[in-house]
Amino acid sequence: MGPRWKGKDSEAKALANPMSKTVSQLKSALTEADSHGLLSGYSVLMEAEKEQTDLLNRACFGQPIVTAQKDKQWFRLAMEEAFYLCYNQKCLKIVGEDGCAKNSEESWKYMTSKRETFPDLYKAYSSLRTRNWVVRSGSQYGVDLVAYRHHPALVHSEYAVLVLSGGGGGGANGRLKVWSDLHCTLRLCGSVAKTLLLLHIDRNGAGAGSPSCLESYSVEERTITRWSPEQSREDKSSS
Repeated sequence: MGPRWKGKDSEAKALANPMSKTVSQLKSALTEADSHGLLSGYSVLMEAEKEQTDLLNRACFGQPIVTAQKDKQWFRLAMEEAFYLCYNQKCLKIVGEDGCAKNSEESWKYMTSKRETFPDLYKAYSSLRTRNWVVRSGSQYGVDLVAYRHHPALVHSEYAVLVLSGGGGGGANGRLKVWSDLHCTLRLCGSVAKTLLLLHIDRNGAGAGSPSCLESYSVEERTITRWSPEQSREDKSSS
């Protein structure tokens, strides 16, 4: 199953404006503005000027929040998005609820305390993002993430992603422990024209005490499709 572009010129537009270039422009804009994000529960709130707003939308980071302010825009970033901009891109500073700036380790500890599976989800998110996939929440499809080849305005999401902790089983998130789980997920993915992508995160004994442990984590990728008997029968015309 390949990319499903949303218009005749969509593929050409994507090729003319690669996501890597847009993310690079966003990094420069956020760094120049000394941008800060405020920890708020399970997300990070960030105020953005007009240029930053445009680049955040083009790079598909966060969700805009409607406010009464006309000259500025607020964005709600998922923890994986905020930490990616902070730790990987080094263009966003994170501030705690107490108003004090947090370094990467402090932000990491806050996020892991909010969500036990954050280290594995972040490893999966960053693995896709660094290869210029656009990654969004997959909650509406019953999966962890969905991956787009480019901006969602140009192309439909290509992969429905499940993040599995540990080498073989579902681990902490308890996914796909029985065959019926896999069957139901495959049926759902097929109905929305997406390929199921499993990302197995193996911590290799590194624990999750600090973001430096990510270097020891490995990611095993598998795509799963339904078996079609029609594609596997003998060609009777050749007999």
